[in-house]
Amino acid sequence: MDVHRAGGAGGRGRGVLEGAFALLECLRSYPDGAGVTELAKSAGVPKGTAHRLLDQLAAAGAVERHERRYRVGTQLYWLGQAWEPYPGLRAAARLPLHRLRAMTGATAVLTVMWEDLALIVGSVPGEVEPVLPVRDGIAFGLDTAAGKALRGPVRPGAALDREDVVPGVCCAALPVRAPDGRTVASLAAVVPSGRRLEPLVESLAEAATAVTRAMVAGATPTTFTALFHPAERV
Repeated sequence: MDVHRAGGAGGRGRGVLEGAFALLECLRSYPDGAGVTELAKSAGVPKGTAHRLLDQLAAAGAVERHERRYRVGTQLYWLGQAWEPYPGLRAAARLPLHRLRAMTGATAVLTVMWEDLALIVGSVPGEVEPVLPVRDGIAFGLDTAAGKALRGPVRPGAALDREDVVPGVCCAALPVRAPDGRTVASLAAVVPSGRRLEPLVESLAEAATAVTRAMVAGATPTTFTALFHPAERV
């Protein structure tokens, strides 16, 4: 009987976690917040359970409550900052992204492959901002220039997008490579339509090289092996 109870408790624990994460996932779609009824319906969770879980998440700082509406809390933001898609990548890209923005005026974007999407993990807003706001955590298809650079360009050079995906927006992107040649990310310069993309490519190449150098410089010998030769991990 004790074993049965433990198993039941484990099952209930997994159900609670699944419900909590389902609610958090739904909150991503409501930046201005949503009520319990709306969230419960979207997450497929009973309203009473949703109310209890949301209050528990609010007590932990994962959710904020304003009157009768809930939204993602600051604690999740801080936890998210600790996520690394590739060890040392975000820190290595920070200065090159700002330099790329300063040199070109473009919105500078760093993306990594996430499932079948290109996920933004670093960005510096530029002149395209009024047309296409770009933020960390946004994901988009692999038909974009950044997505093509992640998959590997069909021909040498930068992947170019001249309003192919979003009207009024153009983009040039290059892979960010590890020293062994593997693509770990893509670096993109996003500009409004009307700007020539070719002049951006040299600045992009310099920035992508700078990211790789910074990753190598910030890695210990052990970390370097784990980064660029994962098959050799002990």
